[in-house]
Amino acid sequence: MTKDERLKMYADFLKGEGYSPETIKEGVVFKAEGKTYVIMVDEKDEQFFRLVFPNFWSIDSDKERVKVVAASSHSTAATKVAKIFPVDNNTWGTIELFVASPDHFKGVFTRSLGALQAAVQTFVGQMKG
Repeated sequence: MTKDERLKMYADFLKGEGYSPETIKEGVVFKAEGKTYVIMVDEKDEQFFRLVFPNFWSIDSDKERVKVVAASSHSTAATKVAKIFPVDNNTWGTIELFVASPDHFKGVFTRSLGALQAAVQTFVGQMKG
């Protein structure tokens, strides 16, 4: 399946689930509960599925970066499949997994989105607590 075919498949699926997706060069952008997510497409690996919640927590100082790294590690360890990590001066959350066939993401999409949201919630709790 080509990158363009996967982009269309993701967009069509999201439309069917009630989202309003927008296709960009890197993947398909959509909003869930007021937050912006991206299904990113790896051009060379059709079995790789990556759901991203980018730039959800800015890092404004070196002291905060230390706290972000600790909260990221805790959140990643506490949530199945989800990863939270700093990217430059911001924080990203991802779900990254392999699927047997590109369309198999459909069977795990809802759980993946929920796991990503749970990891972010755990992260935010650590940062505020």
